[in-house]
Amino acid sequence: MGGGTVRRKNVRNLSVEERDDLVRAWAGIQKLSPDDPNSFFMIAGYHGEPFRGAGYSNSQWWGGWCNHGNVLFPTWHRAYLASLEAALQTIVPGVALAYWDEIEEDSLKQGIPDIFLQREYVYADGTKIPNPLYSYKFQAGITDRLTSDAPGTKDPSSYNYSKHEGYETVRYPFSGIVGTPKDAAVTAQHNADLRAKGDVVCNEMLNENIVTWLNLPLFKNDQCEDVTAGIRDNYLACMNAPNYTCFSNGTSAQKWNDDHRNKTGYTTVVALEHPHDSMHLAVGGFEIKTQEGTQSYDVYPGANGDMGENDTASFDPIFYFHHCWIDLVFSLWQAKNGGTDSLEIIEHYPGTNSVDSQGPTPGVAGGTWLTLDSPLAPFKKLGSQTEMLTSRDVADIRDLGYEYEYSGELKPADPEPGKYYAPAPAPFQEPAPVLSIGNISRARIGGSFVVTAWATPKDGSGGRVLVGTKAVLSRLHVSGCANCQNHLDVRAHVPLHGFTKQQAQAHDYTVELCMRGDGKSAGGGHAGYGAPLQPKQPKPTFKLHFGHLGNDEQD
Repeated sequence: MGGGTVRRKNVRNLSVEERDDLVRAWAGIQKLSPDDPNSFFMIAGYHGEPFRGAGYSNSQWWGGWCNHGNVLFPTWHRAYLASLEAALQTIVPGVALAYWDEIEEDSLKQGIPDIFLQREYVYADGTKIPNPLYSYKFQAGITDRLTSDAPGTKDPSSYNYSKHEGYETVRYPFSGIVGTPKDAAVTAQHNADLRAKGDVVCNEMLNENIVTWLNLPLFKNDQCEDVTAGIRDNYLACMNAPNYTCFSNGTSAQKWNDDHRNKTGYTTVVALEHPHDSMHLAVGGFEIKTQEGTQSYDVYPGANGDMGENDTASFDPIFYFHHCWIDLVFSLWQAKNGGTDSLEIIEHYPGTNSVDSQGPTPGVAGGTWLTLDSPLAPFKKLGSQTEMLTSRDVADIRDLGYEYEYSGELKPADPEPGKYYAPAPAPFQEPAPVLSIGNISRARIGGSFVVTAWATPKDGSGGRVLVGTKAVLSRLHVSGCANCQNHLDVRAHVPLHGFTKQQAQAHDYTVELCMRGDGKSAGGGHAGYGAPLQPKQPKPTFKLHFGHLGNDEQD
């Protein structure tokens, strides 16, 4: 995080030389010893497993240093990327991270950039190496010691989200659940069947899933107008967030939506964390059907990619290109709101406490209020061995030694270096009826999941269609965090864009959860998705809201 300023670019637009340098740097840090502070293994492990500090074998803490569901989400990950970029620069001085533009035309139509899908990388001089952006092979094993498949046992073989030395990260449609002998056997057969199909077919399956998530849902309203609200549209919508607090995380946005849903002219706020979570699940293994169909939500049941779970997502190299895009969107929101060098947090608001959503990180007490001066551990200020970076330190990306080259949909003009123009207005700024969903607890669900909302015309004029989703990026054993058991409720606010009050009332609604396996918090239920809810997870509740539409509308 020292030296001159580097420019982060779209990974698809890198020159041959820039691409070679980036790959060479990635290959270099992946070869470093796991205990080297600049090694990929060490840096990837900051996010989740292998848990360090208070998060190791201590169920009072979340485990891992990452912040999700609170106001430190964008700033902690900004510091995280800067740390990785500095490590890359120890291999290739002056190299910059690159981002995956997730809403450009190529992504919307084709999916993931090809550089992430090739097992081998060929340098300009013809030299071939295993592609360090395709996957990462663990140089050491990691053991989940917080909870186990068999309560009360100390047998490491029962900890079902461990990874052995030599494990290689995977994406949809492959599975990475290998922590128990039972799961390892199921996964081995699952992956062998897929490999028999060949890389071309498997990459097509992954890209089809990404394209679906980016563009979903797609249906026609009563006026025969196409309505979409997929990942792309949620990125655009999050640019409308009125303040940093609710832009930064889902917990704060949820409270903001609860408090404002009956205020005339109000439009549902989308946090940056919403499309962020969705892309994690899209790459990691969840596939959503947009029309009524089979009971399974997955075209290839059993997919459990690393990006789909918080504990090991950061070991997939694509994680950092995804988060570089998230950081770019964050910087564009700052520019749109005149705050490229500073931020403001609403004090004591939901999403500003260490036990909101995920529980405290190592070294942070439960119940601690989060501020712009909260440490972004374990990332230290340049030149200091003890003083941690804070959100104030990372508010201005120029202070971290980088800027972005971007001229896409969020910023139509190509500005001067370091200068950001306000993006075009995001869609869906007009108020729409809202379906509020509740009675969902992450404590009762093992791993990540998706809340899906469906509408069916009451007059029988059409079939059931998907009208909204909320992806919940979680960990396999949320119950392992004793400090966050009272903060695990999930609520969703689904704006019914394209519907008037009368049109919304002319439909019946259902809400379903798309979960891994049998929905239990432990055990070998990783064979498929779309399983029925267990008794421990009650049926989600929902209600239509119209009070914000004006004209004396009432819910």
